[in-house]
Amino acid sequence: MSVNNEHEMLEPEQELKNVGLKATAPRMRILELFQKAQEAGAVRHLTAEDIYKQLVAENIEVGLATVYRVLTQFEAAGLIVRHYFGNDRASYEMDDGAHHDHIVCTRCGRVEEFVDKEIEKRQKQIAVRLGFDLEGHSLSLYGICEDCRKKEKARRK
Repeated sequence: MSVNNEHEMLEPEQELKNVGLKATAPRMRILELFQKAQEAGAVRHLTAEDIYKQLVAENIEVGLATVYRVLTQFEAAGLIVRHYFGNDRASYEMDDGAHHDHIVCTRCGRVEEFVDKEIEKRQKQIAVRLGFDLEGHSLSLYGICEDCRKKEKARRK
């Protein structure tokens, strides 16, 4: 279930109704995939291709174009947020209203979320110093994760 502004859990059908979308089977199942990803806490960032493959694996007849259309509708309705993590493929996550930043592996594409109070404080200080009223920000760091470094080290041996 996703969380609304009052932080209560909502069923997919109600969630769609709240943002003015008809509860079609593809929309409900795609929203459920995002909700499960958010609850699991592991893989929260999904691409259209990830979603399409999961639906096909479940024998749900839906085209990739439909997946993209639903993602666009969800984004416009404020249910999900789109990110481009250093590539031309968008990934999406539920918009739960909680701010966080990202660190992305440039090899495997793994995305980790983090919150760092010192980074947040410095960004605000920089905005003030430059004469800005900060309205928001997006921070993505890029590097090579531990698993990929281990694999690369093993290949060199």
